[in-house]
Amino acid sequence: MPITEILTQNAALYGSEVSLVEINPGIKEIKTSWKDYDLVETDPSKKFRREMTWREFDDKANRMANFLLDRGLQKGQKVAILLMNCLEWLPIYFGILKTGAIAVPFNYRYTSDEIQYCIDLAECDVIIFGPEFTGRIEAIRDKISRVKIRLYLGQDCPSFAENYYSLTACCSSVAPKIILKDEQDAVIYFSSGTTGFPKAILHTHESLMTAAKVEVAHHKQTREDNFLCIPPLYHTGAKMHWFGSLLSGSRAVLLRGIDPEWIVKTISDEGITIAWLLVPWAQDILDAIERGEIKLEEHQISQWRLMHIGAQPVPPSLIHRWLDYFPGHQYDTNYGLSESIGPGCIHLGIDNVSKVGAIGIPGHLWQIKITDEKGKAVKQGEVGELCVKGPGIMKCYYRNPDATAEVLKDGWLFTGDMARMDEDHFVHLVDRKKDVIISGGENLYPVQIENFLRTHDAIKDAAVIGIPDRRLGEIAQAIIELKPGYTCSEEEIAEFCNGLPRYKRPRKFVFEEIPRNPTGKIEKPKLREKYCSINLVEAQTES
Repeated sequence: MPITEILTQNAALYGSEVSLVEINPGIKEIKTSWKDYDLVETDPSKKFRREMTWREFDDKANRMANFLLDRGLQKGQKVAILLMNCLEWLPIYFGILKTGAIAVPFNYRYTSDEIQYCIDLAECDVIIFGPEFTGRIEAIRDKISRVKIRLYLGQDCPSFAENYYSLTACCSSVAPKIILKDEQDAVIYFSSGTTGFPKAILHTHESLMTAAKVEVAHHKQTREDNFLCIPPLYHTGAKMHWFGSLLSGSRAVLLRGIDPEWIVKTISDEGITIAWLLVPWAQDILDAIERGEIKLEEHQISQWRLMHIGAQPVPPSLIHRWLDYFPGHQYDTNYGLSESIGPGCIHLGIDNVSKVGAIGIPGHLWQIKITDEKGKAVKQGEVGELCVKGPGIMKCYYRNPDATAEVLKDGWLFTGDMARMDEDHFVHLVDRKKDVIISGGENLYPVQIENFLRTHDAIKDAAVIGIPDRRLGEIAQAIIELKPGYTCSEEEIAEFCNGLPRYKRPRKFVFEEIPRNPTGKIEKPKLREKYCSINLVEAQTES
């Protein structure tokens, strides 16, 4: 069953009930509800609290679908979404799916060049973007001529785009008569390897439904649950966890902010029962409690039953500390990739807190194996490459058959992560084959940072590795080799790195010769061996 049918069913069964709430702590207005298209000439995002019923959700998705169809969009064409989290995000996504077209969410941290690259790679015909991205789109407006429809969500629509609100408000809210099939292409998500160049990951409608079924099987959502979604919706993790709310017909809250006090306040005010947090946010909440900035007795949190974490390795000490403050909580951790439709192909399981430190067991509908370099299963306890198999595996890397063949073999997805299975059949990650640094749930690509550093006049060579960090899991450390006769301070290099997006900037710098092997490759294992053990001790000492 295509996942759009679940939305249609919810609208019919629970039409007047609230489906989504948006909380925007940056807005100081009195709480209010936002109704369908009453505010076409204003900016509805400028409200502290907005909510939407299941009927309104489905109506908005239908209006979006009918607008695109009226403009000639065909099955299989691509629609890019470049928006911050907002109440409109998911109706737009589902509206695209209802046309038979392919939804293509973009990372909101993409630069103009990255946006152009992804538009070309995915062959996007339409883009919808918010005011935060006007400058980035304007910088490439003449380079993305293939994008014939450019929709703008917000006030002060730029001259090179059309206003989403005014155009879709005039369209029918009746569902378009488009027949969708499970095997039909539905979405493209982007992933990157160590080079930092995104690959376009193509999934079908079956993949999306698999994610919804897996989420409900793992976390037991019912219509009484209320899910707090903080991570960006362009990410498979956030959206696939929300699919559990969709399948169970339950409410969800989109919180636009990660301040620990706002997270706890929203959980209290909105009656949240399930929250998915990243490691840094959980650390921040605990730190704020210990500093006395959050007083749990002042909040209504008894209904909060489940906290789960994903997107990066989870320190066992964090979970033990968490359960000291929230002893009644169920806990789960989720492992997944965009190629396996996000989290859930492996999960710890809410009854397995004693196994914290492992990533878990095969998820609902999933199989796993750990193999050697020849693809043969290793013995239990031995380290090998983690492979997963299930109905949520990607169809392919779009327009990249060679890369597809490297990771998809006989229905198995070779993840590139090294792992072992313990005596209880729980999987433990050992290391990543790739050099991606996961810092606060975001992927950092060392080659991009290294190439930037090498543009400095004084730098001969650079290597970037991930080192342990108590709050973010990992941070980037740059090892700098200066040119002969040059001198440079850490402060000067840090200032130079302001030319990078904030999240890509190295947090630590070391000056020494870069070790390379006879073929010229940086010997990063030597650097990790030298620096990670030092920083691991520091991180454990801090915790």
